[in-house]
Amino acid sequence: MDGERSSRFDRLNEYVYRIQQEIGATAAAVYIIQKDKVVNEWYSGRHSASPTARRVDEASQFNVASVRKTYLALAISLMMEKGLIGGIDDEIIIYLRDCGESAEGVTLRHLLTHTHGLVWKDGMLAKEFKAGEGWAYRNTGIDLLFRLVHVLTGMTLSEWLEQELFIPYRFDETGWRTKPHEHMIYNYYENDPNWVGPNDSPAGDQSNLFVSARELAKWGYLHLKRGRLTGVQAIPEAVFARVVEHQSPPAHAQEEPRQGMIWWLQHHTPLNQLGERLPSDSYQVLGLTGCACLVIPRYDAVVVRMYNQLANEAGYDYLSDIREFGNFAGHLLAEG
Repeated sequence: MDGERSSRFDRLNEYVYRIQQEIGATAAAVYIIQKDKVVNEWYSGRHSASPTARRVDEASQFNVASVRKTYLALAISLMMEKGLIGGIDDEIIIYLRDCGESAEGVTLRHLLTHTHGLVWKDGMLAKEFKAGEGWAYRNTGIDLLFRLVHVLTGMTLSEWLEQELFIPYRFDETGWRTKPHEHMIYNYYENDPNWVGPNDSPAGDQSNLFVSARELAKWGYLHLKRGRLTGVQAIPEAVFARVVEHQSPPAHAQEEPRQGMIWWLQHHTPLNQLGERLPSDSYQVLGLTGCACLVIPRYDAVVVRMYNQLANEAGYDYLSDIREFGNFAGHLLAEG
């Protein structure tokens, strides 16, 4: 995607650089698309703290951590569209019959919005609260959804997405990686303790999804355009619409985060990740490593920020930072 770069976003890039120094990240990037053009593309640092490490550039791939869960969400939505799943309010035990009594009453909606109330305890599912009557960010629901993909498609998540998404839309800089490569910012796995978890599975069940800044922006842009990219509509519009519609259950408390299928929607709560000045139609996903993808339909824009953050430094407030970043980007986009 071509476009004109200007000094319009220099202050935003400077803000990202300042936070990069504050959190000790060796690598950073900002990539912005607006009105079908790349309007900002900025890279900073190296792939690790070594002075001889590769410089960050357009080919550099970051570990996006929990951003990976939005790819799982799209897979689930696509399975609904294909009739493999009856609907979002189906109980998970319809498909995974070995979940046990604790999963009774837990629907796919609950799993996709962190309102399921399930935790792992001694290798078994246990109930933390009644499904739909609370909110807690747990990977338990993600684990079950990953299993669901495998049971219903006969493929791993990564295989299903390769077939249905990555090949048709030509995603070449996105994938679950298990070995170092010159384009990958891999220093997470050299850190002790390991910040992002294991990376020995290519199946899509671990936090080892690596993506370039430009391709994460392409991911957000694909959602913004409801699956139509360079004249290709490989996945129906309804699949993308479902993912970013409000999906939190009716009993969901107003003070808790509001979500689509994994994506965080604009909603003014203490835990909200989106800047309070962003438009009401905005949605976003944020990963542990500092990588974020923000979509702002009102401004016809996608904003990506990338870090290789290894830890939360003392005094650093990640929620305050991501909100300020979003507010800053939104202000500059509104001016355009």
